[in-house]
Amino acid sequence: MEGWQRTVGCGELREEDVGREVVLNGWVARRRNLGGLIFIDLRDRSGLVQVVFTPEQDPQLFAAAGDLRSEYVVAVDGRVRLRPPGRRTPLSPPAG
Repeated sequence: MEGWQRTVGCGELREEDVGREVVLNGWVARRRNLGGLIFIDLRDRSGLVQVVFTPEQDPQLFAAAGDLRSEYVVAVDGRVRLRPPGRRTPLSPPAG
């Protein structure tokens, strides 16, 4: 699993991380397939993050994401992006 070491927790990502390349490890909380997009809600002990897969970026990876189910344990790498304006949810303060 070399190269798949977590670099940040799912619930630790913030706006200042936009553009950063990260590796996340966690459980699939939910998968939604909207045809041209697959959304995975990935969770770990620090919180939840949404991961988006598109066929334009990588058709094989998009197909594999379609096979994911709740509670599968996965590692993902990618670049942090903000949701488009109007589709953002307010950040809640960290629990603790």
